[in-house]
Amino acid sequence: MVAHITKLKCWHNIAAAMVYAMVVLVLIQLANHAMPIYDEFQISRDVTYRTVDGHAVKLDVYSKRDATTPNATLVYFHGGGWIGGSKEAESLQFRPFLEMGWNVVNVEYRLGDVALAPASVEDAICALRWVHRNASAYRIDPNRVVLMGQSAGAHLALTAAMLPAEAKLASSCPEPKDAMVAAIINWYGIADVNDLLHGANTRFFATAWLGEAPDREDIAKRISPLHYVRAGIPPVISIHGDEDDEVPYAHSVLLHQALESARIRNRLVTIPGGAHGGFSKAEMAHAFTEIRDFLAAESIVAADDGKRVSR
Repeated sequence: MVAHITKLKCWHNIAAAMVYAMVVLVLIQLANHAMPIYDEFQISRDVTYRTVDGHAVKLDVYSKRDATTPNATLVYFHGGGWIGGSKEAESLQFRPFLEMGWNVVNVEYRLGDVALAPASVEDAICALRWVHRNASAYRIDPNRVVLMGQSAGAHLALTAAMLPAEAKLASSCPEPKDAMVAAIINWYGIADVNDLLHGANTRFFATAWLGEAPDREDIAKRISPLHYVRAGIPPVISIHGDEDDEVPYAHSVLLHQALESARIRNRLVTIPGGAHGGFSKAEMAHAFTEIRDFLAAESIVAADDGKRVSR
């Protein structure tokens, strides 16, 4: 157990260094490319949406200044294998939605060095409920809330939207327990957590997050989106490189097949030769064209609005 914690802390230190480098890169990009788009938003930073065992979990809200009616809103979860990353490091990832005039809620959650699984999932569900409880204060349209994430963040977006009340997670979070989600945007997310605990697809970040609890197999199953595909869940668009060496491409394929069988509206966008993110400008343009069309097909945005997504 001590060795596991030491290894997890070492990994966290490495992840923290990577996050710091990413933050510096973002700041440089912001400095080199003046972004007047941010002037159009009221940014409420580090709003506490829940406190667990004395640990405050926070989010940032980007609200359109000139909005006079409830606005479409993206709820974003960062990646990092549940044990690294930060909301600050990925602020460029949701800029296309700011350019579309959406609100954005950028969510942090407890990482593995603070609390092991399923803590991050509980936080994601609580964040979604917070968004609905505070919809009027931030001019959020509760009928047009879209969840998005990358990698582990995509897993959290999927679970927050798909887990039923019977899963008995986040029971301590205030109502509403049936917080509506209009769609999910899944960038190469984990669909089957158990798959990353054994065999050829074993990943350290997954075993570190689940820890050494004797019931970790059961926990992994309880928080795997594949186990919750059923009628009534939101539509899903997945974007995944077919040469991803971190989260197997098969996860999105299996999720797509399950959604098709359940007759859930969905789309799988495959990036040929694509790795775990890091897509080219042309590949990102293709992905956002697909996202735009998907959201328009779901009547979440007008077709003309979607064309403003940057590429």
